[in-house]
Amino acid sequence: MSEPRVKRIKSNLPHCNSHRCVVGSQSRQNFPSVVEESLCGVSNFLLEVSYKLQALANIFEQSDRALPRVAAFFHQESVMEQDRAEMMLQYLSERGGTFCSNNIQRPGIEHGCTVLSALEIILIQWKDEMAIMVELSQLALNYGDPHTASIIKSRFLLPLISKVKLVGDLLTEARRVGCTNDSMGGFGEFLFDQLQGSLQCCN
Repeated sequence: MSEPRVKRIKSNLPHCNSHRCVVGSQSRQNFPSVVEESLCGVSNFLLEVSYKLQALANIFEQSDRALPRVAAFFHQESVMEQDRAEMMLQYLSERGGTFCSNNIQRPGIEHGCTVLSALEIILIQWKDEMAIMVELSQLALNYGDPHTASIIKSRFLLPLISKVKLVGDLLTEARRVGCTNDSMGGFGEFLFDQLQGSLQCCN
């Protein structure tokens, strides 16, 4: 017996068009299919963010750029974003849901990215991610799933606040030392890379 179709509230959340819910499991109690589909879509979104961060790390590992601390920062944040995706998938599994793996597109930022533009990219990305988590939490509440709403706020939304503040501070510091959007880089980027204390990942 399939789960009754519920009219979905209009949403801008990433979702999986091919998602299929498996019903009948005890662990699915009070787990709306709309929330399951959204968790699946957001998990794929987090994996895309991780891929984009790794692409940024690769840029600053190239021999013509050689900014090791900047590269390490983006690499570590990529790993952390992948961990967040896996945490969401684990929660999805615990609730009796299923995950549909989608193809992840190339981020298209592999060339010509500066420290300044890379930080601006990830700042926008994390602000979008915050908005998605707020909407996902509200969606869960709207469909009578306060447990998921609480998990999203505590494990996924709150950690993003410090990340956004960190990148905002890094952008201020990058501009202060003379980083520009000149694709050739420059001495400002070298100085910024030397500021090891600023390039600390935010858990």
